[in-house]
Amino acid sequence: MGNISETISSGKAVLGIEFGSTRIKAVLIDENHQPIASGSHDWENRYENGIWTYSLDDIWKGLQDSYQRLAEEVREKYGVTITRLAAIGFSAMMHGYMVFDKDGELLVPFRTWRNTITEKASEKLTEAFNFNIPQRWSIAHLYQAVLNDEEHVKDIVFQTTLAGYIHWKLTGEKVLGVGEASGMFPIDTATGGFNQKMIARFDKLIEGKAYPWKLTDILPKVLTAGENAGTLTQEGAALLDVSGNLEAGIPLCPPEGDAGTGMAATNSVAVRTGNVSAGTSVFAMVVLEKDLKKVHPELDLVTTPAGDTVAMVHCNNCTSDLNAWVGLFKEFAESFGIEVDTNKLFSTLYNKALEGDADCGGLLAYNYFSGEHITGFEEGRPLFVRIPESSFTLANFMRTHLFTSLGALKTGLDILLKEEEVKVDRIFGHGGLFKTKGVGQKILAAAMDAPVSVMETAGEGGAWGIALLASYMIHKGENETLASYLSDKVFGGETGVCVEPDKKDVEGFNEFMKRYKAGLSVERAAVEALK
Repeated sequence: MGNISETISSGKAVLGIEFGSTRIKAVLIDENHQPIASGSHDWENRYENGIWTYSLDDIWKGLQDSYQRLAEEVREKYGVTITRLAAIGFSAMMHGYMVFDKDGELLVPFRTWRNTITEKASEKLTEAFNFNIPQRWSIAHLYQAVLNDEEHVKDIVFQTTLAGYIHWKLTGEKVLGVGEASGMFPIDTATGGFNQKMIARFDKLIEGKAYPWKLTDILPKVLTAGENAGTLTQEGAALLDVSGNLEAGIPLCPPEGDAGTGMAATNSVAVRTGNVSAGTSVFAMVVLEKDLKKVHPELDLVTTPAGDTVAMVHCNNCTSDLNAWVGLFKEFAESFGIEVDTNKLFSTLYNKALEGDADCGGLLAYNYFSGEHITGFEEGRPLFVRIPESSFTLANFMRTHLFTSLGALKTGLDILLKEEEVKVDRIFGHGGLFKTKGVGQKILAAAMDAPVSVMETAGEGGAWGIALLASYMIHKGENETLASYLSDKVFGGETGVCVEPDKKDVEGFNEFMKRYKAGLSVERAAVEALK
């Protein structure tokens, strides 16, 4: 305790804050990269005027509350007040659309990654660049606004992401980490910056509009992990810490996306490593040895925070429907006057799924709260379907919802691992799906037909990951790569608990996927019928 108090009071601790889709989390780490305090704030996106969004008020209140809770925990546990920090890092959900005018005012409400409203732009840009541009990417949102002749486009002076916005307001620097930037616009891995040939093609596409800007004018500067991305200003310190205790002048690392921080938090930034982040959304990332053979609309090409190419399978929906069903069981128990511990409830129901039939007994569900581009849906309707002969048991019901949470992901992974024959040595799982020991891990191993590891630190998530990137910036040795820093100094050889795929589970998942693909027309009918 004394050592930690000294670390904090002498300004040697490092802070990482990540904006997830349902929670903003702040984590403080010591010089050994161990979490020593945390604070969090729950929030939820809103669906307003056909757009999934968070207000600026939501953003700042959430940031301040999560930091305040961390600072309170530090005071209570260690008896010290945070005044100085060695470094800070911010990360957030990738992609989306935040554009500002010359006065720094937001021109339209923040359009998050969850919006599937840019299909036309996505298709045209993919064709123009010969490079997959998914609907949620920032450049797709910008081009769709151009195609829609939206009034605000002519007034854009700066475009960034949520992480970039927070970093800009706290430092004055219009920058992004390369991993986060790679979800805005394609990266040229040879230069580490935005792809200039594709920028020229984009400018050509919009030249008839006669806007007063070129694309390079409005995009942030791209930085690589380890580079200094500015320092906390007086105004930034006051925005972050409303108590006024935090001093200005603290260095910040490049702001990163949740994909990059997930890679850092699972030690999967090296070639032939990968990770699956499974929470509200789910995505798998594999660091590539070589380029893919062709362009696939189901696969995104982004980068690690160090700038290496990553193939990414991203799906909008994962645990939201599963969580809703668990909430229903909780309500049922409480109707009988039984107080249920939520963690125990999740654990009990998840483990029950392991007792089910390998193929879920003929049951089927879709977890589509929102659209799912991999299967071609702009909107979603959560759905549970069975035929009279199905084996309708609690075990099969829970197993079905765990399988379907990875159904769209498996569609993309099959292309990556089977069609493109990409090789992976290690896959790490992290996020809410893996909180119940062994269950989500076993289901993912079945979906991928590959061994899956989960580390003890996986629960720390992206806030810890961005704290590690901030720590790397100030502690790295000369010419020390991010991969070697993480392997040698952070993880020290730890590889986590590994689960091998069970042959029966793999066959059962494949059988379930036949039903999943055949039933997509049922989901389509639900979208069209239930407005």
